Amino acid sequence: MAETFESSTDGQRITPQDISDRVRQLIGGAGNAAEQVSSAAVAVAAAIGTGLVLAAFLFGRRRGRRRNTIVEVVRV
Repeated sequence: MAETFESSTDGQRITPQDISDRVRQLIGGAGNAAEQVSSAAVAVAAAIGTGLVLAAFLFGRRRGRRRNTIVEVVRV
């Protein structure tokens, strides 16, 4: 695997090491972007989950108040 290839633009030799370095550079940048998007997605998911739990609590509480029976004791 010690082959070298010539660049079509300026006649410089491109080695497999050059290619692997460039691939690592490209993947490294994509990896950092993926980590940032992942952490943002986790934060958004946590906020949505908290909002859903809070909404379920409040709607359940309201429904419980509406269905609550009022008993009035009257002495004669």
